[in-house]
Amino acid sequence: MCFKGKVAVVTGGAHGIGKCICEEFSKHGAEICTVDIRRNAFFVGDISKKEDLERFSDKVISEYGRVDYLIHNAAPLMKGITECSYEEFEYAQRVGVTAAFYLTKLFLPYFTPGAAVVNISSSRDRQSQPETESYTAAKGGISALTHALAVSLAGRVRVNSVSPGWIDTSYRVYEGPDAVQQPVGRVGNPLDIANAVLFLCSDKAGFITGENICIDGGMTKLMIYNGDQGWHLDSDSLAR
Repeated sequence: MCFKGKVAVVTGGAHGIGKCICEEFSKHGAEICTVDIRRNAFFVGDISKKEDLERFSDKVISEYGRVDYLIHNAAPLMKGITECSYEEFEYAQRVGVTAAFYLTKLFLPYFTPGAAVVNISSSRDRQSQPETESYTAAKGGISALTHALAVSLAGRVRVNSVSPGWIDTSYRVYEGPDAVQQPVGRVGNPLDIANAVLFLCSDKAGFITGENICIDGGMTKLMIYNGDQGWHLDSDSLAR
């Protein structure tokens, strides 16, 4: 895949999966524009704020005049129903859904022919752990936003999403039940997601739009009963 001279915009690109996506695009020749609350080489800002999104988009267009690929990767806050405040839940949706919608809208006049948007959702858009409502709602929202945008932008921009499963951004190697609960036999790493993102942006994915690809090593397809795969139910913690 060659992205020489292409402009790739990535939110949350200063660490973790987003950083890996930026690095892989750069290796293949793309110009990188990232926004993150952490220090980075392009733009430091809070994507929960409308004014920061507008200043970021202005900088991208003033420097490059176009957008070839837009990757919504920034992670929303994860808090549960017992502790998450109204303000925190709303903040999670602004980061996870509203920013994705608004940046796509801001860049709409500047997308090039063959442009692609890839939204980073999560396997939590279809399954949950206790006390994860703010994050799970945002990831479910961006999955739905994906197919809505794909229909609205048909013929202009392809829009897809990726739902990572368990991704360890430190590239730690796991053994035992933590590994075998994934049918592929290991926990994922950021490169597993970056490879999929670059594929979805490439011409090789030219017939794919409105889709969500779950990249979780098969974790969401494996049924685990008490005693299977090295797992045992802790009834005391469940009762809590």
